[in-house]
Amino acid sequence: MKAVRFFGHKDVRVVNDMVKPVPKGDEVLLKIGGAGVCHSDLHIIDEGTVVGTVFTLGHENAGWIEEVGSDVKDYKKGDAVLVYGPWGCGHCKPCQQSKENYCDHQSEMAYGGGLGLDGGMAEYMLVPSSRLLVPIYDLDPVIAAPLTDAALTPYSAIKRSIGKLTADEYVVVIGVGGLGHVALQILNEVSASSIIACDVTEEKLAFAKELGAAYAVNSKDANAAEQINKITGIKKAKVVIDFVGATSTIDLGTKVVGLDGDLTIVGLGGGHYQYNMSGLPFGVSMTNPYWGSRVELMEVVGLARQRKIHIEIEQFKLDQANEVYDRMRNGKIKGRAVLIP
Repeated sequence: MKAVRFFGHKDVRVVNDMVKPVPKGDEVLLKIGGAGVCHSDLHIIDEGTVVGTVFTLGHENAGWIEEVGSDVKDYKKGDAVLVYGPWGCGHCKPCQQSKENYCDHQSEMAYGGGLGLDGGMAEYMLVPSSRLLVPIYDLDPVIAAPLTDAALTPYSAIKRSIGKLTADEYVVVIGVGGLGHVALQILNEVSASSIIACDVTEEKLAFAKELGAAYAVNSKDANAAEQINKITGIKKAKVVIDFVGATSTIDLGTKVVGLDGDLTIVGLGGGHYQYNMSGLPFGVSMTNPYWGSRVELMEVVGLARQRKIHIEIEQFKLDQANEVYDRMRNGKIKGRAVLIP
């Protein structure tokens, strides 16, 4: 079996000698249709956020059930499914609420397949429990794979602020990349607020306008905050969602968020914020959500089946994994890359 394996710092290899797993108990074996490539992979590969273990990469996975363990109910060979990405203990209160992304035992476990355990950049993937599957019905697994992160993560972040996204307010989206371009589509479907998109390239700003942003501001501009505040007026933006997470973008967010607003930092850019009483308007909530719940993934599938969201993808073969990671490092991927076994 072919797989993209992580062997340690900056060491990713495509191997051909993996043994095809055999499911037992509640395990499910998937024939992978597509595995999304995420910037989180680069944090693992380049920065060593997961150490001391060798595993198959890929945490955005979709395919068809190939074989089930003896305890699996309600799934059969050929069913098309997504794999819910964050794997918790399955028993604590957050897990029972389908929020395995906030499992009480997260600090004691690998985060999931492709994040310390074997993921889906392979011909087959062994999923440890059928509870981690979400049916996709008539969706193509190649197109659907990135929904598990590139759509779920922004969807969950947006839902946190849904009560504030009213027609008389503004929402700022910083970063029109793999997650940000989906966030714009979700906002157009679930909120009534005017959208201001920010990015550092004119190509992505034009793309943002195509996806429904009312305004586009280049965040490299020295007066980017002033441009945004001129649009929003004295009350500023009610919600700011930062899909970059660099110090510069966090700083921009603090300058444009308004009283009692939400500043949500999704991106893993390694930025810093030095808190002081006058640095944020009163009542602002600064949060750093992680992924989303399995129930929210079901809702994302509903949006995709209704053709209300669409992820721009580029398809590659498993053998091109390192090439794709290099292109991602250089900002050469539009939307999301998906590896096809």
